[in-house]
Amino acid sequence: MSDRPADPATETFVAHRNLLFTVAYEMLGSAADAEDVLQETWLRWVGVDQEQVDDERAYLVRITTRQALNRLRTMKRRKEAYVGQWLPEPLLTAPDVAEDVLLAESVSMAMMLVLETLSPTERAVFVLREAFDIGYEEIAAAVDKSPAAVRQIAHRARRHVDARRPRQKVSPRRAQAALEAFQRALDTRDMQGLLDVLAPEVVLVSDGGGIKRAALRPVVGADKVARFYLGGTARAGVTITTEPTVANGSPALLVRLDGELDGVLAAHVEDARITGLYYVRNPEKLSRVASETRLTRWG
Repeated sequence: MSDRPADPATETFVAHRNLLFTVAYEMLGSAADAEDVLQETWLRWVGVDQEQVDDERAYLVRITTRQALNRLRTMKRRKEAYVGQWLPEPLLTAPDVAEDVLLAESVSMAMMLVLETLSPTERAVFVLREAFDIGYEEIAAAVDKSPAAVRQIAHRARRHVDARRPRQKVSPRRAQAALEAFQRALDTRDMQGLLDVLAPEVVLVSDGGGIKRAALRPVVGADKVARFYLGGTARAGVTITTEPTVANGSPALLVRLDGELDGVLAAHVEDARITGLYYVRNPEKLSRVASETRLTRWG
């Protein structure tokens, strides 16, 4: 193996890689597509005259944003043909993500679904401004708009998100306690236990991608959600086990059928009760739960 140091372009890209991945993932909701965007970013970055770049971080974020916008527009057609409900690709995240409240909220399943309701440009502007605190001038260069137009887009996107975002989450400890109560009730098939921890208006969204069985529409209401789970486990005829984990900065469960990974169940908790459940069963979206993915707002 050569001991030669990496060239400056490579060193700079590697130094900012986790940030760039986080930007791309928040814009796309897909780790696989985010990795493709990073590859495209890298190919463009190595062709840049480094001496002409004043702010390497800003330049790389600009390239990543443009590539992610291109990818986001093509993904829209894929999602329109998607079978059933579409959920973001879950990521096994390190404890420091949960400690960064802003980052944890911005990559949570609940927030990522809200971001799906924005236009591609609105999503890019909102993510860069709200999650990464990037200035309007930099955002304008990334999305090919004037700073004045970006301010208007940011205001519109913020208003749209505020009207749809879940209420403030509880602390990670309280969220973990609620999920543990759900896990115990599920493991013991305790109907009342499920009803006690589920909010009356709880919504379950499940994503099988047409590969695994899943509800084609959201299941709404504590009684329906509880019966959906208990009925499903009764029909399965297999041993179901659950394992606590942290996905997208929040407590979650790895669900196994006869020892084989079946899916990731993430939850949104308010006032000690679960108001949202997000179950990703599509095997094409489960490649990032075997090891931690480094996410960061800095770099």
